[in-house]
Amino acid sequence: MPDLHVVLGGTGAIGGTVAAELTARGHEVRAVSRSGAGPGGFGADITTADGAAAACEGAAVVYQCAQPPYAKWANEFVGFTDTIVSAVERAGARLVVADNLYMYGPVEVPMTEELPYAARNPKGRARAAAAELILNAHKEGRIAAAIGRASDYFGPRGRNTILGATVFAAAAAGKTARWVGELDQPHTVAYLPDLAAALATLGENPSADGHVWHLPAGPPLTGSALLDLVWKAAGGNPRSSGVGRGAQRLIGLFNRDVRELGETWYQRDRPWIVDDTAFRASFGEARVTPHEEAVAATLAWFKTHAD
Repeated sequence: MPDLHVVLGGTGAIGGTVAAELTARGHEVRAVSRSGAGPGGFGADITTADGAAAACEGAAVVYQCAQPPYAKWANEFVGFTDTIVSAVERAGARLVVADNLYMYGPVEVPMTEELPYAARNPKGRARAAAAELILNAHKEGRIAAAIGRASDYFGPRGRNTILGATVFAAAAAGKTARWVGELDQPHTVAYLPDLAAALATLGENPSADGHVWHLPAGPPLTGSALLDLVWKAAGGNPRSSGVGRGAQRLIGLFNRDVRELGETWYQRDRPWIVDDTAFRASFGEARVTPHEEAVAATLAWFKTHAD
């Protein structure tokens, strides 16, 4: 059996970090992107059947870390997922999927893997349908697949996240760091290298197949607490604020990405907490970097990678 680990979206924040983690663990890695840039780079358009098949050929494990543009999830996510599943089936590989929490919809309790897919918004329904497609393909014996889910994340490489530009890039430049949502609500945030390590663990353990796993993260933080850690690491004069629902609506008149956040504002106006007990019980002590250390490392990266 080959030990080739193929990372789709290999130049993105999650994919690039997963590729680096797998390389550090001694695996042969193919990092797939349209450009084929970077170590182990392989150029392919994985939105096409031929491109996806070429990208996955010879793989032992495929890590799905790519996705359509955020505004196109509702129209493209299921078809894109079907293309990847077919390519993985053709390759005879296992599939590990980097997923999020949109399919659960509004919740009032810490999120476990047993929650129903209750989302009613278009993006949530699309993510639910994609997850069901993957798990059904596993049940049918077409592929072996595991899904790893995480909340909002931050870390080196994490430019295009809800925390990247508004919090870390802003603080690194001495500008106002803005938490999108209510500042006093606890929210699980994941550190990108920890997220990548957990996905690699799923890739190394066939016992993970057929299941959804909530990836390990540190204790929930309020927006205010995270911003305090950011400015403690940044030094200087702290400048922070929250972006509430009213401001989101106003900014959304001019910014499509901010406007798109409106349909999932329930993730930002109440506790949004991930229960990762199942992962820890199944795979042992997970790598979870203390928040203060993770924030400092992320801020240092943004200071040396300013646009």
